Amino acid sequence: MDAGEVRHWNADVNGVSIHVAEQGPADGTAVLLLHGFPELWFSWRHQMAALAARGFRALAPDLRGYGDSSVPDDPAAYSIFHIVGDVVALLDHLQLTKVFVVGHDWGAQMAWHLCLFRPDRVRAVVAIGVPFFPRSPRSISEVFANRGDGFYITQFQVEPGRAERAFARYEVATVLKKFYSIEFDDLTAPPGVEIIDFLEAPSSPLPWITDEELGQYAEKFEKSGFTGPLNFYRMMDMNWRLLAPWNGAKITVPAKLIAGDKDLGVQSFGTERYIKSGGLKSNVPDLEVAIIDGHHFLQQEQAERVNSEILSYLDKFTCE
Repeated sequence: MDAGEVRHWNADVNGVSIHVAEQGPADGTAVLLLHGFPELWFSWRHQMAALAARGFRALAPDLRGYGDSSVPDDPAAYSIFHIVGDVVALLDHLQLTKVFVVGHDWGAQMAWHLCLFRPDRVRAVVAIGVPFFPRSPRSISEVFANRGDGFYITQFQVEPGRAERAFARYEVATVLKKFYSIEFDDLTAPPGVEIIDFLEAPSSPLPWITDEELGQYAEKFEKSGFTGPLNFYRMMDMNWRLLAPWNGAKITVPAKLIAGDKDLGVQSFGTERYIKSGGLKSNVPDLEVAIIDGHHFLQQEQAERVNSEILSYLDKFTCE
């Protein structure tokens, strides 16, 4: 089957306008693809084509704050309830009662919490790079307090505008390239140094993204800015407080985690041990795990392997 063209449209849902890229037959089984930081719907271009070619309806929104979706000014508009609320409202807009969901990075966080809040809307979930973590006894800022001011989450969370001013010293394409080329496991800058200054941008193109593709990302971020994406981080402590009712709750939806063996997120904070020791399985009982060769931006870096892992998993449900 021909994958067909990518179609673009916007939907007014949950008080914002959400841009959606869509590929595949309109009557195909829906797969919702949720991107991470600092990405767009475009980060799913390889998966959309593969899903569409297999007859699925691939739906990839720009999350609020990104790309051609609305960019609310107030950081409080970026809570986990707002983002997951956008997703549920989008499903309602499309009259889709239950879908497959695939998420990467922050999109994986949103996918897990969609499963937590509304398991009735998810047939199965595939998370890339980020496992489900139960609510911590302490807030995010407390957990990472000992890492100091150079830690990237701390710099993103504190003084509004600080990270944006630091980012503005570089061309947008350079900022993106700095994040896309991260390969080490401790995103902590030396004292007095901004994380964006600490990160390096390689002079040669990255093997998994062309300069033209990087330019497509940059064009959108030049328009929408980085404040929306950074506000996701600024709401982390608030999210921790809001999630108190789900303390100890497990993910009951069938799930698969795909992670890169060189992903800084997997290598940090005891994540690999949590995945391999059975800790994740205890919180997500119906779980499969695939650790593959690769870094953080796995669905672009190892597109064919990730496509194979996603499609083989979805086949278990669509061939029943």
